[in-house]
Amino acid sequence: MDKAEKQFKMIAIIEGWSFMLLLLIGMPLKYYAGIPLPVKLLGWMHGVLFVAYAVLLLNVWLKCGWSFMKALLALAVSFIPLGTFWFERKYLDEAKYI
Repeated sequence: MDKAEKQFKMIAIIEGWSFMLLLLIGMPLKYYAGIPLPVKLLGWMHGVLFVAYAVLLLNVWLKCGWSFMKALLALAVSFIPLGTFWFERKYLDEAKYI
């Protein structure tokens, strides 16, 4: 696995966790307990991590010769809860077996 792919794999996992924290902790606290601060903090953190995910995705696509469809899939699954975890297991773990 290339260094760029290792970095992307790491950010995919971290970004996935930030999305889950936002959805499972921040949103219920805001809408059920009336505490908006966690959404503000987790949303900001998730936004920064998403931008890092997108930049590293572009880097991996260009440096590692990923197909356009693989890069597009990586971008699309980042909008789905647990999507980055699935992508990491399906497409990034395969590199260790090659």
